[in-house]
Amino acid sequence: MLIVDLGGGTFDVSVLCLEEGVFEVKATSGDTHLGGEDFDNRLVQFCIKDFKAKSGVDISGLHAPLRRLRTQCEKVKRLLSSSFQATVDVDMLHQGEDYTVEISRAKFEELCGDLFIRCLPPISEVIRVSGVAKEQIDEVVLVGGSTRIPKMAEIL
Repeated sequence: MLIVDLGGGTFDVSVLCLEEGVFEVKATSGDTHLGGEDFDNRLVQFCIKDFKAKSGVDISGLHAPLRRLRTQCEKVKRLLSSSFQATVDVDMLHQGEDYTVEISRAKFEELCGDLFIRCLPPISEVIRVSGVAKEQIDEVVLVGGSTRIPKMAEIL
């Protein structure tokens, strides 16, 4: 079985074999600098640029507006796993100005394209090192919230 764990801060992949009730780890790989927060950050950066284009104000160094924006971006990331479009909506983001932007799943995938591509080498490596052919993998176990992103299922 292939275990794929895309948690908040890391991406881990393992190939396990179950024989006579005993799990044997055949190989592990991953990226310790890739996780769900990276996907959130892409949405946040997009929104910072969009807000600046709309209002002329750069909020990139402002803690309170960024915290509220990040909360909404995390929510939108989760919503885009089951919907094709979601809205980042923050009342009074900065100096009484509201911020709203529609994000499509396609736009999210475009913003995060390189992050999805970064998932491929560890998956290929763990399969190669394990000595288990792709065709021999009977089950894929997804762990971590960001494995619910539809593009991850497509990659797998």
